[in-house]
Parts: sequence; C-alpha cells; structure tokens
Amino acid sequence: MEELNQNAVNTSTEESVVNDQLQPVAQQDTPVSNDNDSNTNNTTTAPEAPATPEPVAETETQTEAETEPVVDYSTMDRECLLAAFNELMNDDITRIRNRASAIRNQFNILNKEVEKQAFEAFLAEGGNKEDYKPANDATAEAFYKAYDTYRSRRQKMQEQIEAQKAANLEAKKQILEELRSLIDKDEETLKQTYDEFNAIQDKWKAIGEVPRDQMNDLWQNYHFLIEQFFNKVKINKELRMLDLKRNLEQKIQLCERAEELIVETSVTKAFKALQELRAQWREIGPVPAEQNEETWQRFNNAANQIDERRHEYYDQRKEELDQNLLAKQALIDKATELTQQLPQSTKAWNDTTDALDELLKLWKSIGPVPREQNETVWNQFKGIIDKHYADKKLHFGQLRDEQAENYNKKLDLCLRAEAIAKREDWKKATEELLQLQAEWKTIGATSRKVSDKIWHRFRSACDEFFAKKGEFFKDIRSTESDNLAKKTAILEEIKAHQFGDNKEENLNAIKDFQRRWAEIGHVPMKEKDRIQKEYRSLINSIFEQLKISAREADETNYRERVRSHTSGDQHFFNSEKNQLLNQIEKMRSDLKLWENNIGFLANSKQADLLKEEFEKKMQNTRQQIALLEAKIRILDEAAEDKGKKEEETKE
Repeated sequence: MEELNQNAVNTSTEESVVNDQLQPVAQQDTPVSNDNDSNTNNTTTAPEAPATPEPVAETETQTEAETEPVVDYSTMDRECLLAAFNELMNDDITRIRNRASAIRNQFNILNKEVEKQAFEAFLAEGGNKEDYKPANDATAEAFYKAYDTYRSRRQKMQEQIEAQKAANLEAKKQILEELRSLIDKDEETLKQTYDEFNAIQDKWKAIGEVPRDQMNDLWQNYHFLIEQFFNKVKINKELRMLDLKRNLEQKIQLCERAEELIVETSVTKAFKALQELRAQWREIGPVPAEQNEETWQRFNNAANQIDERRHEYYDQRKEELDQNLLAKQALIDKATELTQQLPQSTKAWNDTTDALDELLKLWKSIGPVPREQNETVWNQFKGIIDKHYADKKLHFGQLRDEQAENYNKKLDLCLRAEAIAKREDWKKATEELLQLQAEWKTIGATSRKVSDKIWHRFRSACDEFFAKKGEFFKDIRSTESDNLAKKTAILEEIKAHQFGDNKEENLNAIKDFQRRWAEIGHVPMKEKDRIQKEYRSLINSIFEQLKISAREADETNYRERVRSHTSGDQHFFNSEKNQLLNQIEKMRSDLKLWENNIGFLANSKQADLLKEEFEKKMQNTRQQIALLEAKIRILDEAAEDKGKKEEETKE
C-alpha cells in the first residue's frame, strides 16, 4: 500500500491524465475530454452517468421475431397443420414461438369450421339441437395435446431461464462483495492487486443475464466500485497503458469481425452476430484516447451498414407482403363479382364453382401477407367461397326435390302408357298415347341416374304399342318398291336439272327436290342407306357447284336430315331440340361473360385490340345462335308435319 501511495505522489500529474481517461467497464466509447487533467483529486465518488446510454439487451420475443422465419400456414388443412407442428417441436423451443402461434391460430379457425359443419350435418339429418354431442375428433385431440406439451416445455424453459438469471444475480452480487473486499484490503503489490481485479472482471463477464429489473442497479454499483478501485489503487501509467492497449487490440478484432459480417448473406444471422459483438464491445474497457474515436467509428460504420441491410431487407419484405395483400384483395374482389348474383342454371352453378376453384389455386400460389391482416383476408375470401357452396347446396337440394316430383309424374305416365300398349282400339289409343307423350314433354328433368331408365320404360311402352299397330298395318309397306323407284327418278331429275345464276331460284329448286324426296315413304331396308347416301352426295355437290353459303347449305342439309327422320319417333325431335337449346344457352352465357369483360377493359391501344378480338368472337357466336335458332324452327316444322301425317294415317 505504501508503494502505491508513493507512486501516486510521484506521478500525480501524469497518472491523473490516465485515470481521467479510464472509464468504467462497458461504458460507451465516446471521446474523452481532458479538460480536468490538471485538477485531479483522490476523493472516492460515484461515477457520473455515461453521456450515451448503454445498449439494452433485446427481449426474448424480439430475438425470436428477428431470427424466426415467416411461414404461411393459411392454405394447409388440419392434418397438415398437425404434421407441421409435430415437426416444429423438433426445433429449438426458443425459436418457434411465432410459428407455433400461427399454426395454433389457423388450426383453431379450421377446427371451428369442422365443428360447425358437424353440427349443421346433425341438424340436417333431423337431430335436435339440445341432443347434439360432438363426436371424438382424433386430429383435434392430437393437436391440442401436442400444443399442451409445447406450452409445458416452454414454461419449463422459461422457469429455468428465470432461475438461471436469479442465480446469475446472486453470483454478480457476490462479485460486488469481492470487489468491495479488494478495495478495502491493503494491497501487497500493484501487479497482484491488478491481477485480482482482472480476475474479478473476467468472472463478471462470464456470468450470463440477470433479471431486467435488477440490471440497472447492478451495473451502477459495479461501475461505482470500479471507479473506487481506480481512485484508490492509482494504477501506474505503464500498466494502465498496457490495459488500454489490450482493450484496443480486442476492439480492433471486434471491428474486423463486424466488417466480415457486412458480406454475410443471411441478414438475420449477421444481425444476431452483430448483437453479440455489441455486447462484447460493451464489456471491454476503454482504449487510448487518441484512438478512441477512430476505433469507435470503425466499429460503428460496420454496424451501421449491417443495420442498413437489415432495414432494407425488412422494407423489401414488407413491400412483398403488401404486394401479396393487394393481389389477394384483388382475388377477393373477383370472387365477390362472381358470386354477386345467384346462377340460374346447373351449368352456370358449375361454371362459377370452377372459376372459384381456379381463384383458390391462384390464392395458394401467392405468398404470405402481413401477419396482422392474414386472418382477415383469408376469412373474407373463404367466407365468399363457403357462402357459394352453401347456396349451391341449397339450390341443388331444391332441384333434387323437384326431380323427385318429376320422377313420380313420369312414373305415372309409364303406368298409363303400359296400359294403353295392351289395347287395340288404334285411333283412340294412339290419341291417348300421343297426349301422354305431349304431357311427358311438359314435365321437367329427373336425376341423371334414373333419367335414362324412366325414359326407356316409357319409350318401350310406346314402341310396343306402335309396333303392334305397325304389324296391323303392315300391308301399307307394299309400296316400298314403288317408293324406291320414285326416289331413283328424283335422283335422275336432279342430275338433269339445269341451275341458273339466280341463287334464290336455285335454293327453291333444291328445297322442292328435298320436299318431294321427304314426302316419299319408306324404301326397302336393304336399299335405304345406299339411296340416302347417293342423294346426300348429289345435293352436297350441287351446293358446292352453286357456291351457296355455309349457313344456307347448313340449313338446307339440316332440313333434309330432319325430313329423313320424319318416319322415326318423337324422341328424335325432343332429343335434337334439347341439344340445340343447350348449345344456344351456352353461347348466350359466353356472350354475357364477354360483354361484362369488355366493360372492365381500360382505354388503351392494347385494350382496344383485345376488345376487337372479343367483338369478332361475339359476332361469330351471334351468327351461330341465329343458325341454331333456324334449325329449331326447321325441327318444329318437321315435327308438326309428322303429326299431321300421323293424323291422316289414323283416319
């Protein structure tokens, strides 16, 4: 102690400069002022608060948020969420908090939907609301059991961390006592005292975190005691400069490591490592005053570049999330537009369903949105789809009821037709059977699985009657050979006919040939295909020769085709007309869709080109609709003519 005091006397001015430069451990390396170098005293006082506050350690939640990846679970079903959670449990428990919470939130949403559907299904099957008891759900039970295990593990981990912090607090309090003892005792030699002091500092640095509410007081006491130690011991300039040099070397190493992090590809990894370097920087003592600013600026420049990269990364990430949000909001608008009006046909329902399915696929291909809005936009989109399926379920439920009623009506017609088939009062029975056929056409559709069956039953009864009637009138077929001769003569007449330049006269001539051909009755069965094929080939060649338009030819060919079936049953006319009506309905639906789409196109050169393409398609479709409507008129005329002929036959 005498040695230390003597050194203090001999080098009071010189060492006062050193002592003024010496700052408490972990104080920010701000430039040190030497204004008081010549006015040094040995009074022990608590150090003033640093000009720049010490960095505060990040909370556990902040650290996890920085290092934990963002995962979008909104498109997973419950089984996938359970599998993802079980896999997540294999990761570090301190790094999965956000993902575990996101999985739990999404699972809760889906689980509520499953419970709601089960309850609605119970009510739909006739159950009473008061009698409902949820069935065992193995998926939900497994998930919540796994989540309870996660919470227990996390709670245990937190308790261990807090216990360790409490132990660290006691250990640091013990070090404070050791430091007080070192200050109070008489030094043997300066080096020995300084070695003990360094050992205490190393022990202090080796101890981990303490409770946050104790951290400030603990550091203030520690700094205060260190200041007391320096004021008492008055370390000589050489030893002090050695310590400053050692601190300088350590901080230069930290600068180099920070500069290496600038090129680290992982932003989160670089930032986490930087936080560790900052903590180490805080633990290292001061450096020589003339190099203090330079060293601090070097470290700070590297740290600022890493911070800037991190900010740019999160700005870019936010921009991507915002863009994804805009894309998903656009899909919500499109889904709203598709479901704004209830479809009016089965095809329209299915088309809307297909369009929503495509939107859902597109939704899943878009990345995540900001976490605070993820659940909201998903619920909006899913709500639109769920409402569509609920409305569709209601619609088809009503449709099934109507189909069941139609089936019962058609079944009654089958029974009545089967009774008529047994009768031989041909005229009256024919009238009644034709009336049943007309009544059949007024009844709506039945379900597909019974449609063909019920139709074949009705058709069989009608065929049975007309077969018996045909057998009764079989002598009428004795004229088939004469009919073959007449059709052969018409073929020769067509070949010999001289067509002029007047298109209307040519069409009238062709129609007259077709009418006369259709009015001729049956020909022998073995000659039917040959004579008909020759007739079709001849008519087509005339159309080609006269350059009659495709529509005119199509109408003429269709009229001839219909007339060739006038000897068949009514089912041909019904089936053919239904097919034409279905085609018209689809084309009109396409027209409506195209017209709506044109309304959404902005005014631009590219949009004008697209509008022109749509107009061409729409014009072509309108022409096709006109042709199909013309075919329906041809079909109705042929059916009417056939009915008149049957009436004449009865008489």
